[in-house]
Amino acid sequence: MLSAGTITAFAEGFQDHLGLQLWSLRDQTKQSTTGALDLATRFGFTEVETAGTGSLSVAEFALELQARKLTAVSAHTGYEVMQKDPAQAIADAKALGAKYVIVPSLPRGKEGFTVEDARRVAAEFNTWGAAVKAAGLQFGYHPHGFEFVVGTDGKTPFDVLASETDPALVCFEMDVFWIVHPGQDPVELLEKYSGRWRLMHVKDIRKGAVTGIHTGSAPPTDKVAVGDGQIDWPAVLRAAEKAGVKHYFIEDEGVQPLKEIPASLRYLKSLKL
Repeated sequence: MLSAGTITAFAEGFQDHLGLQLWSLRDQTKQSTTGALDLATRFGFTEVETAGTGSLSVAEFALELQARKLTAVSAHTGYEVMQKDPAQAIADAKALGAKYVIVPSLPRGKEGFTVEDARRVAAEFNTWGAAVKAAGLQFGYHPHGFEFVVGTDGKTPFDVLASETDPALVCFEMDVFWIVHPGQDPVELLEKYSGRWRLMHVKDIRKGAVTGIHTGSAPPTDKVAVGDGQIDWPAVLRAAEKAGVKHYFIEDEGVQPLKEIPASLRYLKSLKL
């Protein structure tokens, strides 16, 4: 059982590192990249995770972040981008001031994402992770739901990704929605791979939404403000702290982000863990 002192320390640390994944403001970014950053600041965030740089160059985007005192903790970087030019991807992340380079999803064939795919990708991740570490950063992957098809041996492609990547080179970012959507238990996964999870997307799933789906896609209406859905957030966040998660990002992919981002933030700030 956690002591009161431990819980208080965790609550303060968690709330100090509660940021915004800027993909939440993708529509606003299309209208004005700087306007979207202004919204992030207005909501009260000081830490963000990037998802591209909108209409700006990397250098311009970095200056706009600095002007608003926003820290880019992590940079989402496409799998194809890493394949094509990992050195440039690393340089861009460093220019943004990011500590983490995170691949947010993977391509998959007609048979989905298989164990064989996971073995091939794990080897790539180890290579990229070594290059990222040499640059003073940390490489990681954000599972997207399709990695959790259970095989006849009881294992999933994600189990292969975790077991065949070097923990010193590859970490993981848990998107809680994309763990629950395919029918997994986020607390169990945090415990099973304790020490591997460094980042978290705090995203809720609608009460009554169908789970056990491995498509890696879901309707926006299934993505609701944090605290309004079916996830037991106190249990997840306590497990995340014990597993070593360091940074948390609200990611809103619902239908009313400008309403739901502040609502999610209010809920999370009010939690007494």
